[in-house]
Amino acid sequence: MPVKNRRDISETAARRERVAESLGLNRNVAAASAAVFLIGMGEELWKKFLPKYLEALGATAFTVGLFGTAKDFLDAIYQYPGGWLADHLGRRRAFLFFIALACIGYLIYLFSPSWPFLFAGLVFAMAWNSMASPAIFAVIGDALPRERRAAGFTVQSLLKRVPMALSPLIGGMVISALGLVSGIRLSLTITLALTVIAVLTVMMINIPLEVGESASIVGVWRSFHAGLKRLLISDIIIRTCEGLAEVLIVLYVTNILRVSLSRFGALVAVQMITSILVYIPAARIADRVGRKPFVIATFLSFALFPVAVAMAKGFAMLVVAFIIGGLREIGEPSRKAMIVDFAQSHLRARSVGLYYLVRSLSITPAAAMGGLLWNINPQVPFLCAGVVGLIGVIVFAATVEERYAG
Repeated sequence: MPVKNRRDISETAARRERVAESLGLNRNVAAASAAVFLIGMGEELWKKFLPKYLEALGATAFTVGLFGTAKDFLDAIYQYPGGWLADHLGRRRAFLFFIALACIGYLIYLFSPSWPFLFAGLVFAMAWNSMASPAIFAVIGDALPRERRAAGFTVQSLLKRVPMALSPLIGGMVISALGLVSGIRLSLTITLALTVIAVLTVMMINIPLEVGESASIVGVWRSFHAGLKRLLISDIIIRTCEGLAEVLIVLYVTNILRVSLSRFGALVAVQMITSILVYIPAARIADRVGRKPFVIATFLSFALFPVAVAMAKGFAMLVVAFIIGGLREIGEPSRKAMIVDFAQSHLRARSVGLYYLVRSLSITPAAAMGGLLWNINPQVPFLCAGVVGLIGVIVFAATVEERYAG
């Protein structure tokens, strides 16, 4: 091979390495992020329409709210076991186990004859979103140095949000063409096919299992930094705000405002595209000015989003509301990096799992409360969510010091 060609190849490889480094990528992070992307492309085809699927199978608005509460409860109780399994089985074997459980849930959804079966399916389907979450955090913490973790979370979050932008559009069109039940069932079939490809990417993960002194759940809690506990308190308040309204948004937009499911899919795409557009510039600016303003902006967007939806009088106003919803992600990479930074390396997955266990368990009643408030007036859960969200913004701004957010 000529010297010039060898030099060109070497320079190209060096450029790729620099780009990968700046984005916080290596093989393990890329493999985990690819699995998130593939399964997300499948799940997001139908996930936003699941409340309508429940409704089509005979569920009431309160039952939909109860489904949201069940989802939050499972999200809570699965987090720590997921972290424990990731720390004890290793990242790769844990991922494969979580995917297998999720596939059982997808199959139950696919063949459900009535709405109670969806609650059974939820028990298994949540394994990927909840049990796998601490393992994904831990892979980024394991594979990247502290100064590159925010970049790693940015890329992982982008790959998670791209399906959230594209798949609801596709899912909405499929549902419009085939009908609600048939469209969701076809989307579930596609999800099962994509999980097979995701398994192949997970097999590329190769992170040695770190052995440290064993710790009970109480010991893991005692290892939490004071700044992390303060972040957790404000996060609980903000996610209560989200839980009051999130599962009811599709019902409000389609039943009250009479927007079609395909146009609702377009609104979700607007929300996710907004998130994608702000991720990288926000992360870069945060490196210069500090993370706290961006986390405040995230929490403020959580408070304003449900209010903007409730105040919308037409599709144009809904577009503005969903742009605000997209801005909820502006400080998420910084918040996630803070959690990982505070965790001891041999307790990393369990620390993340315990954080989300406490957070999700605390907000479990919110969706059912939202369903009850809906019966007063469909706008009430959205307005109450806004008030709770503003309280969360104030608590974070007043209690979490810049040195912990930086």
